[in-house]
Amino acid sequence: MVELHTVLTVGFLGMCLAVVNEDFEKPKRRLVERLGLLPWLLLWPLALLVRLWGWSLRFKFRSEQEALWIGDQSVPMLVVLWHNRLFLASEIHRRYRKQRKIFGMVSASRDGAMLASFFKMLGIQSIRGSRHFRGAEALRSMLAELKAGHDVAVTPDGSRGPCYEMKPGGLLLARTARSPVLLISSKFDRAWRLKSWDQFFLPMPFSCVELRCELIHDLKSVGIEDAKESGCSALKSRLDGMTEDELGLGVVSKNF
Repeated sequence: MVELHTVLTVGFLGMCLAVVNEDFEKPKRRLVERLGLLPWLLLWPLALLVRLWGWSLRFKFRSEQEALWIGDQSVPMLVVLWHNRLFLASEIHRRYRKQRKIFGMVSASRDGAMLASFFKMLGIQSIRGSRHFRGAEALRSMLAELKAGHDVAVTPDGSRGPCYEMKPGGLLLARTARSPVLLISSKFDRAWRLKSWDQFFLPMPFSCVELRCELIHDLKSVGIEDAKESGCSALKSRLDGMTEDELGLGVVSKNF
């Protein structure tokens, strides 16, 4: 049985995305795994717990402009956030972007089937695939969803890291779709951290979370000309500038 902290870490809240990388392997002759009825029913209590947990959180913004950016539902957006802040994803969508569906990439494996079902219970739709299986198909599906008017979310350092490393898949997707990019990070008042590759954040129930956002309408306007190393470095710099990840900076952290 997959342990609870694995579910929380590998894909907590809806956007646990194995971001498309530069090279896709040839699709293998295997099927996309689906979840059976019994495991699906067993996930419901966990999904309910996560929803109640999310509802208990208090969100605030550094400025009114950032609140307007995250709540602008006039156009579909590519949402970009670091993997260790995924706990907030479904609650952010529920509060600020529920007029649009949101999609994220989830592995086509058996564990991915569990995660995809879990995300659906939280209001997140899944596109099945990874860099090693159905990667090209998943990228085309994400492009199609953006063009259909839905949000797509990526974690550029997911799903296995290294932590805070900007992989080119999300940037390639943004350039191809020519959609606005919404960068989201957060600062936690009180949080636990998992013993995972990214030290996944779990905000304590009823705690306060400061959401930090930047909306980029045109990547070229901020000096991002391509999806190569220079472009990834420029986008990483902007997301890093919104991110604090040192113990003692407003975070009560407990590892488990």
